Amino acid sequence: MARVFDVLGFGALAIDDIVYVDRPLADGKGKVTDRAADHGGNVATALVAVARLGGRAAYIGWLGHPPGDIGGAELEREGVDTAHAPRSEASAPIRSVIFVGPDGDRFIAYDDEVLHGTAPDLPDAVLEQAPVLLIDGYAIHSEAVVARARGLGLSIVADIEWTKGPASERILALADHLVLPIAFGRSHTGLDDPHGILNALWSPDRTAVVLTDGDRGSYVRQRGDPLCWHVPAFRVQATDTTGAGDCFHGAYALALSEGKTTLDCVVFAGAAAAISVTVHGGRKGLPDRAACLSLIEGDLAPRPTPLRA
Repeated sequence: MARVFDVLGFGALAIDDIVYVDRPLADGKGKVTDRAADHGGNVATALVAVARLGGRAAYIGWLGHPPGDIGGAELEREGVDTAHAPRSEASAPIRSVIFVGPDGDRFIAYDDEVLHGTAPDLPDAVLEQAPVLLIDGYAIHSEAVVARARGLGLSIVADIEWTKGPASERILALADHLVLPIAFGRSHTGLDDPHGILNALWSPDRTAVVLTDGDRGSYVRQRGDPLCWHVPAFRVQATDTTGAGDCFHGAYALALSEGKTTLDCVVFAGAAAAISVTVHGGRKGLPDRAACLSLIEGDLAPRPTPLRA
């Protein structure tokens, strides 16, 4: 079947109320300096990043019916296809309140008592329209669909930040590209050093394990390579880190769909995420491809280096 899209995805779709404060979040109290409303969610924002970067993205998770489907309408406005998304009156966005400190650090409070995943009878013909499926932790609600996608030959890029026991373990096992915050890697494995975490999360079925670590960059293990790698972060002045991880995942998935190597995917994703944190809001700073390539081709662009055990 012809590939209509570069990346498919289902997972968190949110509406965010963002509160900016004048003190670091660790201070426990501060003055509100600004407020904003934005659309968010791990997978939804990642797919918007794909579209901003010139890719063809489709959201295939549950959406509501128009005209009340605010989240789906925003995805369409951003260039993300929703034609194959199942619809339900019970579907609604996650609602989040995000507190952002002056250093760009943030705390997210969310209400996720909504319909998650996608329709169990989502046709194989839909899944076959892209080479990459992007999922997050809510994929535990549609494990069978993820398994079918893997069986059809799609690369599964998983953005996991928490676990719900055995169901999450099965989703982790289905993903051939684990792209995870290092904080999750530490809590999940009980290990501290990146090299040990990469090896603990590795399995013969993996193509790559990537640990993202904010301004310290990313750590990578890839199939067929005896080395693990550190990819330093691009140096920028962070204003708001909301959505940076989602941007990273979207850019990584798009680069993967284009046949780039794992390390090249990580460099491209790192550039996209770096640009995204220079602007307030989870989606306002998502970059285009030209901006990413300009950063990557600059004299100060970081280069991957072998990671010492």
